[in-house]
Amino acid sequence: MAKRIMVQGTMSGAGKSLIAAALCRIFRQDGLRAAPFKSQNMALNSYITRDGLEMGRAQVVQAQAAGVEPDVRMNPILLKPSSDTGSQLIVNGEVRGEYRAADYFKMKKSLIPEVLAAYESLSSEYDVIVIEGAGSPAEINLRQDDIVNMGLAQMVNAPVLLVGDIDRGGVFAQLYGTVALLEEEERARIAGLVINKFRGDEALLRPGLSMLEEKTGIPVLGVIPYVQVDIDDEDSLSPRLGRSAHRKAVDVAVVRLPHISNFTDFAPLERHPALGVRYVGRPDQLAGADLIILPGTKATMEDLRWLRESGLESEIKKLSAAGTPILGVCGGYQMLGETLSDPEGVEGGGEIAGLGLLPCRTVFAPQKTRTRAEALAVAPPFDNTPLSCYEIHMGITQRAGGVPFARFPDGREEGAVEGKVFGTYLHGLFDTGALVERLTGWLIKEKGLSLENVQVESQEDYRERQYDLLARVVREHLDMEAVYRAMEEYQ
Repeated sequence: MAKRIMVQGTMSGAGKSLIAAALCRIFRQDGLRAAPFKSQNMALNSYITRDGLEMGRAQVVQAQAAGVEPDVRMNPILLKPSSDTGSQLIVNGEVRGEYRAADYFKMKKSLIPEVLAAYESLSSEYDVIVIEGAGSPAEINLRQDDIVNMGLAQMVNAPVLLVGDIDRGGVFAQLYGTVALLEEEERARIAGLVINKFRGDEALLRPGLSMLEEKTGIPVLGVIPYVQVDIDDEDSLSPRLGRSAHRKAVDVAVVRLPHISNFTDFAPLERHPALGVRYVGRPDQLAGADLIILPGTKATMEDLRWLRESGLESEIKKLSAAGTPILGVCGGYQMLGETLSDPEGVEGGGEIAGLGLLPCRTVFAPQKTRTRAEALAVAPPFDNTPLSCYEIHMGITQRAGGVPFARFPDGREEGAVEGKVFGTYLHGLFDTGALVERLTGWLIKEKGLSLENVQVESQEDYRERQYDLLARVVREHLDMEAVYRAMEEYQ
């Protein structure tokens, strides 16, 4: 069975996912076959594997860092929030239903056999399993029946690295308080403490590090500096969604819907030197946009109502009439149509008018479409640009006019285009970079500009370079010998 190391944090956002990704890349560099594992993930950013199953994006990133194919066993439980108190439950890539938080808490212990089966299956195939926790192990109200932090560490007998975020302040209290709230046998599992996102002179920290080690009895194995790496974010808490783009040749405005999902679709656009991508939430922020994007969402009808009430709908329609291109992806595509009907109550029931910018109608259904596909973006101005993408949605959209956005190898048509309004269900449509170039060239031409001598790195090369950068920084500042010793001790 594989060796294992678990990364837990003092809070959400402490940097567990990136530390785990760095370890996956470091083990790969050291000649080991590593795989990530997170028993339970909560995020709206999901991914469809080659066999059509759904998993959390964070473990996809970690698998890519490890150089292995993403596998649903790496994230057997995925919770996709659908309200403040409920989530869609996905187990081993398949939807199990909608659960209120209290109901899920009561039943989650019954999922332990499936969690352990996924872990043990991975463990039999890999040299190292890098396990990521969730939130904080010191959430003592949730300790009973824990399946993702110390409870899981005990089940698989894993040593733990506890990560604190100094960028938010109070890191010594974070780490000491977390350790103090754990049971004695849980504290004994912590192989080392890690301070993450440090800026400044490490020498100034040393007195505090010594005192922290004295008070906890646990060594500090690393102080990881704050590093700018561009790696896909896990959820909509990401700082990415709050930032403004630097002024560039083309201004792209992505509407930040309340339940935005799979916003990583647009990361390749952000990396293009001619495109300035910003996320907006008010009508006045659309001013000057050369392209407006309506992204995916976990609650299409609810977010459409928000779009209407906020005044964004009327501004989008006004700008569209004036010639501004509009792109809708997945839920955004559904919003651009004429009507959205929910006869079976998938999104609460009823019917609502869409923006009416595309000649299509959507009917929601309980069955979720989950497929990976190769396609060609056939609509002008894309003219047979190859796509490698995936679908993940609940609902069927029928086009009654215009032209299709894409065509599959078997001849099936997908999406809808009417003038400069584009709609598609295809996620990851910009990942290969081909559509980025075609779209950018068209937008540049629309503005009467030209784009010359701009070399753009491929998406895959860029991503690999980011993983290598992350691994280099973590390796330089984390005691990897101590990490290897901890894994040996728990064999």
